[in-house]
Amino acid sequence: MFFEVLVEGVADVPALKTILERRFAMVENRDFRIHPHRGKGRLPKNPLSSPAVDRQGLLDQLPAKLRGYGKSLQPGYCVLVVVDADDDDCRELKQSLVAMLEVLPARPPCVLFRIAVEETESWFIADVQAIKAAYPGANTREIARIEPDSVIGAWEALAQAIGERKVQDKRGWAERIAPHLRLDPPSSPSLAALVDGVQRILDEAV
Repeated sequence: MFFEVLVEGVADVPALKTILERRFAMVENRDFRIHPHRGKGRLPKNPLSSPAVDRQGLLDQLPAKLRGYGKSLQPGYCVLVVVDADDDDCRELKQSLVAMLEVLPARPPCVLFRIAVEETESWFIADVQAIKAAYPGANTREIARIEPDSVIGAWEALAQAIGERKVQDKRGWAERIAPHLRLDPPSSPSLAALVDGVQRILDEAV
Protein backbone atom coordinates (compact mmCIF):
# COMPACT_ATOMS: atom_id res chain seq x y z
CA MET A 1 0.00 0.00 0.00
CA PHE A 2 1.32 3.43 -1.00
CA PHE A 3 0.06 6.55 0.83
CA GLU A 4 -0.30 9.99 -0.72
CA VAL A 5 -0.36 12.18 2.40
CA LEU A 6 -1.94 15.64 2.20
CA VAL A 7 -1.18 18.06 5.05
CA GLU A 8 -1.73 21.76 5.72
CA GLY A 9 1.86 22.97 5.65
CA VAL A 10 5.56 22.24 5.89
CA ALA A 11 5.44 22.29 9.71
CA ASP A 12 3.31 19.13 9.59
CA VAL A 13 5.75 17.19 7.42
CA PRO A 14 8.28 16.07 10.08
CA ALA A 15 5.58 14.66 12.39
CA LEU A 16 3.82 12.64 9.68
CA LYS A 17 7.09 11.44 8.18
CA THR A 18 8.43 10.31 11.54
CA ILE A 19 5.17 8.62 12.56
CA LEU A 20 4.96 6.61 9.33
CA GLU A 21 8.62 5.65 9.50
CA ARG A 22 8.76 4.75 13.19
CA ARG A 23 5.37 3.13 13.68
CA PHE A 24 4.98 1.36 10.34
CA ALA A 25 8.57 1.00 9.09
CA MET A 26 7.61 2.87 5.92
CA VAL A 27 10.16 4.48 3.63
CA GLU A 28 9.53 7.87 2.06
CA ASN A 29 8.98 7.74 -1.72
CA ARG A 30 8.73 3.95 -1.57
CA ASP A 31 5.70 3.71 0.73
CA PHE A 32 4.49 7.31 1.05
CA ARG A 33 4.80 10.88 -0.21
CA ILE A 34 3.83 13.96 1.79
CA HIS A 35 2.31 16.98 0.07
CA PRO A 36 2.24 20.21 2.16
CA HIS A 37 -0.12 23.08 1.33
CA ARG A 38 -0.36 26.74 2.23
CA GLY A 39 -2.52 26.46 5.31
CA LYS A 40 -5.88 24.91 6.03
CA GLY A 41 -8.18 26.87 3.73
CA ARG A 42 -11.83 25.91 3.46
CA LEU A 43 -13.87 23.53 1.36
CA PRO A 44 -15.34 25.20 -1.72
CA LYS A 45 -19.12 25.47 -1.88
CA ASN A 46 -19.06 23.57 -5.16
CA PRO A 47 -16.66 20.60 -4.86
CA LEU A 48 -16.83 20.08 -8.63
CA SER A 49 -15.46 23.52 -9.45
CA SER A 50 -11.83 24.35 -10.20
CA PRO A 51 -10.07 25.92 -7.19
CA ALA A 52 -9.32 29.62 -7.38
CA VAL A 53 -5.70 30.39 -8.23
CA ASP A 54 -5.26 32.38 -5.03
CA ARG A 55 -6.68 29.59 -2.83
CA GLN A 56 -3.79 27.25 -2.05
CA GLY A 57 -4.90 25.80 1.30
CA LEU A 58 -5.42 22.09 1.83
CA LEU A 59 -9.22 22.24 1.92
CA ASP A 60 -9.33 24.75 -0.94
CA GLN A 61 -7.52 22.27 -3.17
CA LEU A 62 -8.83 19.01 -1.71
CA PRO A 63 -11.87 18.27 -3.94
CA ALA A 64 -9.88 18.92 -7.12
CA LYS A 65 -6.95 16.83 -5.91
CA LEU A 66 -9.21 13.94 -4.94
CA ARG A 67 -10.89 14.10 -8.35
CA GLY A 68 -7.45 13.94 -9.96
CA TYR A 69 -6.35 11.04 -7.79
CA GLY A 70 -9.62 9.30 -8.61
CA LYS A 71 -8.62 9.27 -12.26
CA SER A 72 -4.95 8.39 -11.78
CA LEU A 73 -4.57 6.13 -8.75
CA GLN A 74 -4.92 2.38 -9.00
CA PRO A 75 -5.76 -0.10 -6.21
CA GLY A 76 -2.84 -0.28 -3.82
CA TYR A 77 -2.84 3.48 -3.25
CA CYS A 78 -4.48 5.42 -0.44
CA VAL A 79 -4.90 9.16 0.07
CA LEU A 80 -4.37 10.16 3.71
CA VAL A 81 -5.70 13.65 4.50
CA VAL A 82 -4.59 15.15 7.82
CA VAL A 83 -6.21 18.45 8.78
CA ASP A 84 -6.26 20.49 11.99
CA ALA A 85 -9.60 20.96 13.69
CA ASP A 86 -8.57 24.38 15.06
CA ASP A 87 -11.84 25.86 16.37
CA ASP A 88 -14.06 23.63 14.21
CA ASP A 89 -16.16 20.85 15.72
CA CYS A 90 -14.20 17.75 14.71
CA ARG A 91 -17.32 15.67 14.02
CA GLU A 92 -18.82 18.34 11.78
CA LEU A 93 -15.52 18.77 9.96
CA LYS A 94 -15.24 15.02 9.38
CA GLN A 95 -18.84 14.88 8.15
CA SER A 96 -18.22 17.72 5.69
CA LEU A 97 -15.15 15.92 4.33
CA VAL A 98 -17.05 12.65 3.89
CA ALA A 99 -20.00 14.45 2.26
CA MET A 100 -17.65 16.20 -0.16
CA LEU A 101 -16.03 12.89 -1.13
CA GLU A 102 -19.37 11.23 -1.78
CA VAL A 103 -20.39 13.73 -4.48
CA LEU A 104 -17.18 13.47 -6.48
CA PRO A 105 -17.65 11.66 -9.79
CA ALA A 106 -14.18 10.13 -9.59
CA ARG A 107 -12.74 9.04 -6.25
CA PRO A 108 -9.46 7.40 -5.19
CA PRO A 109 -9.67 3.69 -4.34
CA CYS A 110 -8.92 4.51 -0.69
CA VAL A 111 -9.26 7.75 1.28
CA LEU A 112 -8.58 8.22 4.99
CA PHE A 113 -9.52 11.48 6.69
CA ARG A 114 -7.87 12.18 10.01
CA ILE A 115 -8.25 15.30 12.17
CA ALA A 116 -5.71 16.63 14.65
CA VAL A 117 -7.61 17.96 17.65
CA GLU A 118 -6.86 20.91 18.00
CA GLU A 119 -3.70 20.90 15.84
CA THR A 120 -0.65 18.69 15.35
CA GLU A 121 1.03 20.45 18.27
CA SER A 122 -1.70 18.85 20.40
CA TRP A 123 -0.02 15.51 19.72
CA PHE A 124 3.16 16.88 21.27
CA ILE A 125 1.71 18.50 24.39
CA ALA A 126 -0.16 15.27 25.15
CA ASP A 127 3.22 13.53 25.47
CA VAL A 128 5.21 15.33 28.17
CA GLN A 129 7.99 12.74 28.12
CA ALA A 130 8.57 13.35 24.42
CA ILE A 131 8.87 17.08 25.04
CA LYS A 132 11.30 16.51 27.90
CA ALA A 133 13.40 14.18 25.75
CA ALA A 134 13.61 16.79 22.99
CA TYR A 135 13.92 19.81 25.30
CA PRO A 136 15.39 18.73 28.66
CA GLY A 137 15.03 22.26 30.03
CA ALA A 138 11.34 22.59 29.15
CA ASN A 139 8.93 23.64 31.88
CA THR A 140 6.12 21.12 31.39
CA ARG A 141 4.31 21.72 34.66
CA GLU A 142 1.36 23.53 33.07
CA ILE A 143 0.91 21.33 30.00
CA ALA A 144 1.08 18.20 32.16
CA ARG A 145 -2.27 19.33 33.59
CA ILE A 146 -3.93 19.68 30.19
CA GLU A 147 -6.36 16.96 29.10
CA PRO A 148 -5.09 15.43 25.82
CA ASP A 149 -6.58 17.05 22.70
CA SER A 150 -8.05 19.97 24.61
CA VAL A 151 -8.71 23.11 22.56
CA ILE A 152 -6.47 25.47 24.51
CA GLY A 153 -4.09 26.99 21.95
CA ALA A 154 -1.74 24.02 21.62
CA TRP A 155 1.15 25.65 19.80
CA GLU A 156 1.13 28.60 22.19
CA ALA A 157 1.21 26.23 25.17
CA LEU A 158 4.09 24.30 23.63
CA ALA A 159 5.98 27.48 22.83
CA GLN A 160 5.66 28.66 26.42
CA ALA A 161 6.82 25.30 27.78
CA ILE A 162 9.99 25.19 25.70
CA GLY A 163 10.64 28.92 25.88
CA GLU A 164 10.29 29.69 22.16
CA ARG A 165 7.59 32.10 21.06
CA LYS A 166 7.93 32.24 17.25
CA VAL A 167 5.34 30.45 15.15
CA GLN A 168 7.96 29.94 12.42
CA ASP A 169 9.71 27.52 14.79
CA LYS A 170 6.88 24.97 14.48
CA ARG A 171 8.75 22.76 12.00
CA GLY A 172 11.80 22.71 14.23
CA TRP A 173 9.68 21.67 17.22
CA ALA A 174 8.22 18.80 15.22
CA GLU A 175 11.62 17.65 14.02
CA ARG A 176 12.88 17.45 17.59
CA ILE A 177 9.81 16.09 19.39
CA ALA A 178 8.31 13.63 16.87
CA PRO A 179 11.16 11.08 17.17
CA HIS A 180 10.31 10.71 20.87
CA LEU A 181 6.50 10.42 20.64
CA ARG A 182 4.94 7.37 22.19
CA LEU A 183 3.16 5.63 19.33
CA ASP A 184 1.95 2.33 20.78
CA PRO A 185 -0.41 3.64 21.97
CA PRO A 186 -0.14 7.42 21.49
CA SER A 187 -1.07 9.75 24.33
CA SER A 188 -3.24 11.92 22.04
CA PRO A 189 -6.60 10.38 21.06
CA SER A 190 -6.53 12.01 17.62
CA LEU A 191 -3.02 10.72 16.97
CA ALA A 192 -4.18 7.28 18.12
CA ALA A 193 -7.03 7.50 15.59
CA LEU A 194 -4.51 8.28 12.85
CA VAL A 195 -2.28 5.35 13.79
CA ASP A 196 -5.26 2.98 14.06
CA GLY A 197 -6.64 4.11 10.70
CA VAL A 198 -3.36 3.55 8.86
CA GLN A 199 -2.94 0.16 10.54
CA ARG A 200 -6.43 -0.89 9.51
CA ILE A 201 -5.78 -0.02 5.89
CA LEU A 202 -2.49 -1.91 5.92
CA ASP A 203 -4.17 -4.94 7.49
CA GLU A 204 -6.97 -4.89 4.90
CA ALA A 205 -4.40 -4.73 2.09
CA VAL A 206 -2.71 -7.96 3.13
